[in-house]
Amino acid sequence: MAVYTHLSADDLSSLIAHYDVGELVSAKGIAEGVSNSNWLIETTGSDAARKNGGGARYILTMYEFRIEMRDLPFFLGLLDLLADKGCPVPRTIHDRDGASWRKIGDKAVALIEFLPGVSIDRPQPEQARSVGKALAEIHLAAADYDSRRNEMGLASWQELTDQCGPEGLAQIDPALPAIVKDALAYLTANWPAGLPQGVCHADLFPDNVLMLGDRVSGLIDFYFACTDFFAYDLAVTHAAWCFADHGRTFRPEISTALMAGYESVRPLSEAERAALPILARGAAMRFIATRAYDWLNTPADALVTRKDPMDFARRLQFYAEQGAKAFAGV
Repeated sequence: MAVYTHLSADDLSSLIAHYDVGELVSAKGIAEGVSNSNWLIETTGSDAARKNGGGARYILTMYEFRIEMRDLPFFLGLLDLLADKGCPVPRTIHDRDGASWRKIGDKAVALIEFLPGVSIDRPQPEQARSVGKALAEIHLAAADYDSRRNEMGLASWQELTDQCGPEGLAQIDPALPAIVKDALAYLTANWPAGLPQGVCHADLFPDNVLMLGDRVSGLIDFYFACTDFFAYDLAVTHAAWCFADHGRTFRPEISTALMAGYESVRPLSEAERAALPILARGAAMRFIATRAYDWLNTPADALVTRKDPMDFARRLQFYAEQGAKAFAGV
């Protein structure tokens, strides 16, 4: 999450008036994340809430880039489907006309339910187990949902790093051009096929998970959701959760717990197990590519924290060196 676009108090009040959530009380920009502008919105609450003396909190998202308006029905409908099936996912707040999103100028916005919980910086094994379980549950719950191509797949990694160019990558770190070149060549030649697939979150970092103690209270930010290998989604989550010190330290106890939680709901096939090392290298490459592009192209005045692609270059190296040993506890 981040803020790229400024909205005035009048802009926000006019927007909120289209929803049965009461009047705007406050709006605070959220700096985390990289792809959308986000605000924490507080209102006086719906008619029912006001009768009980309560207000309400929501997340307002403006879709800035990497997200097409044509994909919003897929993303927002997925939230409602998963919430209806009991998954810890925020519902979309529909406006008075029943629409799940609106436009401000030429940009789309959506109002999303606020869920309680905190994102954790250093997960413990029971928390990782809960995350693995929740990931498997959404894979099964969305089995009959629509499909959507993964726009952040292998071809996009090549495109984004080409746009950075060797000189741009070298500005980030002198070793990065060679790392990217070698990784893309390997992944292109060895990417698996025919694995079980369905709707994936594809971006389940700790800051996209809300926890209450050891329990997952919310999975958020589904704006990279797509149809892809379930094991790739698991590999993305593994790369995001199982390292500390900016990718320098692997935490095997978190890996074991995450994988055990996932398999308690959806056991992996032998083909999926065998593919995990290369899928994890792909997951690391995906975030090298997007972070490198963002590092070089984020506007200087954006309320956003740039993320270092070398954090995932270190993960890529680990997976390349360790192979199946990275998943030895599975």
